[in-house]
Amino acid sequence: MNKKTSRRGFVLAIVVSLLAALAAYYWFTRPAKPVSYREVKVARGDIALTVVATGTVLPENRLEIKPPIAGRVEQVLVQEGQRVTKGQTLAWMSSTERAALLDAARSAGAAELKRWEELYRPTPVIAPIAGTIILRNIESGQTFTNTDSIFVMADRLTVKAQVDETDIAQIRLRQPAQIVLDAYSQEAIPGVVGQIAFEAKAVNNVTTYEVEVLPQTVPAFMRSGMTANVTFTVAARSGVLWVPTEAIKTQDSATSVSVRDTPAAPPRERPIQIGISDGKRTEVIAGLAEGDTVLV
Repeated sequence: MNKKTSRRGFVLAIVVSLLAALAAYYWFTRPAKPVSYREVKVARGDIALTVVATGTVLPENRLEIKPPIAGRVEQVLVQEGQRVTKGQTLAWMSSTERAALLDAARSAGAAELKRWEELYRPTPVIAPIAGTIILRNIESGQTFTNTDSIFVMADRLTVKAQVDETDIAQIRLRQPAQIVLDAYSQEAIPGVVGQIAFEAKAVNNVTTYEVEVLPQTVPAFMRSGMTANVTFTVAARSGVLWVPTEAIKTQDSATSVSVRDTPAAPPRERPIQIGISDGKRTEVIAGLAEGDTVLV
């Protein structure tokens, strides 16, 4: 490297150092940008602390009905979605022997068929519980074995919600909840917590607990397998003072908001006591009055 090249590199290094020093000087001595505030009035209203979870509509008790013997269906008396009572006859069936006997009598004439139908009565299929027929797998004239499920019943539909472990401590039995089905998003169904699982489930490294929510009334459009969003009400306050949550500052366990004594005065911190929050609004217990102005 010759002296000319060395001198050029030295000059370039000095220039770069000067530019860096000027940039740092400008950065630290530039005037601070004034902070702008938005004024918000302290209002009165309702606040609810909630937990939201997703779930699926499932029968509380699902019961498969299988025939006592193999044979053939003579008559089906119920449809899917029909409510039935305990002990109600769902269908009439013939055993394999009765079906063969009736087929033979039928070829001998109507009188012979009627005589054997009166002598050899069909077997009823009885509903063991009161509930709804959610699946019908048979039609008149169809044959089956005694291992085939011919009806599926449910005593009532519920929502099995998956609640994150971080929220499960806020869920309790008989707690009010609101169910909204994805298929009917404009319809809110009131319900209550009926059961909380003791064992957790881990899906994709997320631990959840299953919470059963019982609708107060099951609407006609509710179907097993539907996806639902459940909102659990943890706490609710009516007619309380509230401020936007973004206006609240917390430092060393002390909570405050920014206020001005006069329009021209600089902001100052006023300590307050807060209650519940829904994330956007926070209840004010003490330190502010309705109509006061806070700065955000």
